[in-house]
Amino acid sequence: MLKNDLLLRVLNGRETERPPVWMMRQAGRYLPEYMKLRAKYDFFTRVQTPELACEITMQPVDQIGVDAAIIFSDILVIPQAMGMEVLMEEGKGPLLTHTIHTLKDIDALNIEGVEDRLSYVMKAIALTKKELNDSVPLIGFAGAPWTLLCYMVEGKGSKSFDKARQFCITQPGMAHALLQKITDITIPYLRAQIRAGADLVQVFDSWSGLLAPADFETFAQPYLLQILRALQQYAPVILFPKGSWYALPELSRSGVSAIGLDWCIDPGTARQMTENRVVLQGNFDPVKLLLPIPQIKTAVKEMIDAFGPHQYIANLGHGILPNVPVDHARAFVESVKEYSLVKS
Repeated sequence: MLKNDLLLRVLNGRETERPPVWMMRQAGRYLPEYMKLRAKYDFFTRVQTPELACEITMQPVDQIGVDAAIIFSDILVIPQAMGMEVLMEEGKGPLLTHTIHTLKDIDALNIEGVEDRLSYVMKAIALTKKELNDSVPLIGFAGAPWTLLCYMVEGKGSKSFDKARQFCITQPGMAHALLQKITDITIPYLRAQIRAGADLVQVFDSWSGLLAPADFETFAQPYLLQILRALQQYAPVILFPKGSWYALPELSRSGVSAIGLDWCIDPGTARQMTENRVVLQGNFDPVKLLLPIPQIKTAVKEMIDAFGPHQYIANLGHGILPNVPVDHARAFVESVKEYSLVKS
């Protein structure tokens, strides 16, 4: 039985003494201990070695005091498992050497045996679950089909993913074939993570905010909902369609356990759009972690006040930045933990 089950209680619709708190990208580049491992091992060695992934996953739990661990991995392990070469240069981001252009390229993608080909993720989850010793829940995750399509078509990171959007608009049949194939491998992958010990899963649609509302309804939402409906009987599911605030009313009716928000929407507006139907997560601007600690504490209190302390998970609006001091990250977490004391 979990010693700290705040996150699971909130996701199951129960009131808690304070909001739970964790941070996206909490296991990573702002921690000195992570940087030591980064100096010794390349990125995919860290991801693909269960012992290293476990060690990295545990670091913020031990040092920052978050209410949940999230397994150290990457969304691009799915394109890798489908047969695409993915390179990761430190400081430069991902590079997919051969991108998707034709139906033949899509047909060549392999979606069979994902649990075997990504067995290192499941081993890392099982190892981490044992190491956590029921202290906090463990979060599994995957990239959303639209976001993975962006990388698989574009071949690298981009501010606008013009090639990917052009691919969808000009060749919608091929786009849907690719999106469905990604969905069909993501569902068993996340199911395997749950079987391995993940207490809940989050689906990161990091680039969905590049889509117009009608295009989100066409190229992102149907596949997010397929994943949700396939998994929600097994574990809570959090959807994080970054920037797609316009989708909040529809997604809040989907039965999703929680919706993640970035910092570009006001908490009150998000509550109004979702009519308190769903748990909301977020939406602290990661840049604000560079403020002096007293100002971080004030901003965290204001954020929780704006969302309300119930049906809420305190988090960042995106991943933590590499230049955030560790004591500032810790102050963010501690500010949430102190919230009930502030209110008493």
